[in-house]
Amino acid sequence: MKPNEEPRPEAHERLMRCRIRPSAQRVAIMQYLLTHATHPTVDEIYTALCPLIPTLSRTTVYNTLRMYSERGAAQMITIDDHHVSYDGDIRPHAHFICRQCGKVLDFHDVPQVPSQHPDRLQEGCYIDEVQVYFKGLCSSCLKKKRLQ
Repeated sequence: MKPNEEPRPEAHERLMRCRIRPSAQRVAIMQYLLTHATHPTVDEIYTALCPLIPTLSRTTVYNTLRMYSERGAAQMITIDDHHVSYDGDIRPHAHFICRQCGKVLDFHDVPQVPSQHPDRLQEGCYIDEVQVYFKGLCSSCLKKKRLQ
């Protein structure tokens, strides 16, 4: 979000729909997720928003993102123990992480990805979340590798 940029109404609406009281900081964090499809980490969001909101703390960003994840307002992506990022796109989709550069990409047209919140039983177990991850080399890293 740029200094003079107006918050988009969908950030506020998403918070209200997920029963999250929309404070200025919460709206700004959601706005960032909705406008940056880069699967940002807590530190990336904090670094981007701190100049705009000087009172913002890393702890606030962390706690807010955790709450978003728990209430279905955003996805927490934990591809491995060393990489936790967040995604404002809550539609069912898979994620890809590049083993070379670490970039996380969305894969929307993967037929095996069931609804993120299927609310259904599978072999007697209640499923409330599904995460599908692919790992490999992104197109940029693959091109670099071929040129070597």
